[in-house]
Amino acid sequence: MKDYRIILLMFLTLFYISTAMSQSEKNRVRKGNKEYKEGNLQEAEKEYRKALVEKPVYDIGSFNLGDAMYQQENYEESGKLFTDAAKSTKDPETASDALYNLGNTFMQQQKYQESVNAYKQSLRVNPDNMDAKYNLEYARKKLKQQQQQQQQNQQNKDNKDQQDKKDKKDQQDQQDKKDQNKDKKDQKDQQQNKDQQDKKDQQDKKDQQNQNQKDKDKGDQQQQQQPQPQKISKQDAQRMLEALKNDEKKTLQKLQKQKAQAVKGKKSDIDW
Repeated sequence: MKDYRIILLMFLTLFYISTAMSQSEKNRVRKGNKEYKEGNLQEAEKEYRKALVEKPVYDIGSFNLGDAMYQQENYEESGKLFTDAAKSTKDPETASDALYNLGNTFMQQQKYQESVNAYKQSLRVNPDNMDAKYNLEYARKKLKQQQQQQQQNQQNKDNKDQQDKKDKKDQQDQQDKKDQNKDKKDQKDQQQNKDQQDKKDQQDKKDQQNQNQKDKDKGDQQQQQQPQPQKISKQDAQRMLEALKNDEKKTLQKLQKQKAQAVKGKKSDIDW
């Protein structure tokens, strides 16, 4: 009996603790609701978080904390809390409202496709949720506008890309044309320089030829100015030759005569 009493006491203790905690989380939610109505969103958030610490899977706590975070524009966390509330609650109306609020968080983030899906889920749970019906049509309208805007943006981007490509091609064509013109100008300048050099070479050659001709003409003129030997006739040449022979004969006779006189006048040293 003693053992059963102990077990019984333990069971009763756990029961009282569980009941106290249940009352505590509800009190936290009530305090949070009071702060929420008074506009003290951060204080309300604290009470709702305390309620979830005491009971992590608590649909009302998640739902109300989601509202508090939504009012503080923390849409990402509020969306997660509304999702948790919709999953944990057994009340269809609460689930529908949580999904409706989830759609609102997506609307604030301009995630219109996700918003449409959330409103549809809200209406599946509770087809009479008129707010969800209204917001569903509004979300569809915004989604259509968004898609049209995205298409327009994509078209503008494509047009801009095409224009950029065209501008780039035009710039490249202009650069190519500029390079071609530069090449042509360089070739033309080179050809002009070559022509000028050829012309100069031809002129120098011509000048040299003229100078050579002048030098030749001058040499010929100087040669013409020098005294030229006079030509004699054959008879004159014969007479000159005879005269030379006669002179040589006379000279020879004179030499012989001088030699004879020298011999004649020499004395003999022989003693007879």
